[in-house]
Amino acid sequence: MRKIELLAPAGDFEKLKTAIDYGADAVYLGGDSFGLRKASKNFSLDEIAEGVKYSHERGRKVYVTMNIVPHDKDMVGAADYAKSLVDVGVDAIIVSDLGMMSLLMREVPDIKIHISTQASVTNYETVMFYYNLGIRRIVFARELSLAEIKEIRSKVPDDMDIECFVHGAMCISYSGRCLISNYMTGRDANQGDCAQGCRYKYNLVEEKRPGEYFPIIEDDEGTFILNSKDLCMLPYIPEMVDAGITSFKIEGRVKSSYYIATVLSSYRRAIDDFIRLGDNYKYDPSLMDEIKKASHRDFTTGFYFGKPDESAQNYGTSSYVRGYDFIGIVKDYDRNTGIAIIEQRNRFFPGEEIEIFGPRGYYKETINGLTDLDGNPKDVANIPQELVKIKVDNEVQENYMLRRKNEE
Repeated sequence: MRKIELLAPAGDFEKLKTAIDYGADAVYLGGDSFGLRKASKNFSLDEIAEGVKYSHERGRKVYVTMNIVPHDKDMVGAADYAKSLVDVGVDAIIVSDLGMMSLLMREVPDIKIHISTQASVTNYETVMFYYNLGIRRIVFARELSLAEIKEIRSKVPDDMDIECFVHGAMCISYSGRCLISNYMTGRDANQGDCAQGCRYKYNLVEEKRPGEYFPIIEDDEGTFILNSKDLCMLPYIPEMVDAGITSFKIEGRVKSSYYIATVLSSYRRAIDDFIRLGDNYKYDPSLMDEIKKASHRDFTTGFYFGKPDESAQNYGTSSYVRGYDFIGIVKDYDRNTGIAIIEQRNRFFPGEEIEIFGPRGYYKETINGLTDLDGNPKDVANIPQELVKIKVDNEVQENYMLRRKNEE
């Protein structure tokens, strides 16, 4: 079996640590230039260096995006920036543009380059074009089926890594090359500033009746004609491995640390179980129940089993399903006293039933002995990111998370 990499998003340093602690083999992130996610906090060069150090100390890798669709002015400083990334130990740079690739290969020959999904690679000839230039990893376009991926895998050299998205938001446009955001808001999705115009509510206007808006009705709240469900391939680990995918990529650099921990831990357990059990592996549906404890849309398998039909769209709402609230994260724990220091992320009260989870699962607890750091009792933890103490019945570790079922 080929080695399978579980690749996680990191929108800031806290999310990077969460991804590494919850089982990612590698993380991908954006610096403060040349990347496609302006909505995430992104990393300064010093923060990238810190993230590389944290990851490498634990045997994990860091990939940095330089995957904008650049104009001439956007190329200024790109080579120097890439050299800085090499200096701090980044494992690879992700690019989508042939010009950017050519520049970096010429000016920064020591760096490994991965080809972004934005390059829309969908066939064997394109894979070999990149391979013959020295590229050894391609993030395939999302429009490929598993059968197509398997066919390409059978034709390309063994040392070509195939990376594919397995979980997260799906762009309605071809592998993310979209003009809706630019047209509607002036924000260029291909420069990292997507406004997600595909998820707006739309009405129909007849050209000779300006100002008269006719709803395209699915329900009383309107319609979302371009609103894809989220990708989820958790039940299909064996099929993806059989297709020859070597890196399983989770989308979500703008998602929360709680989301990353929840999704990542389920994929980690499924992949590890498959590697351990082989032909005896059976999908565990409880892992999907875990994933659904993070904010999510309804799920689809995208193009993996053929072109998606209307069932891959949600025509009623673009809202997320939020079954649980993320209420805190463990910052420290004293084994002798059973006292955990919690950083508050959502208000909680003494006596509430909660779940505490880590990389290998969760258990239920009741919040007992809620105090401030000086031991003074508290009726509620409601100050954003305040540090409080609670008594726990089970041993916890730093970066374990607390959640509470949302009864609304």
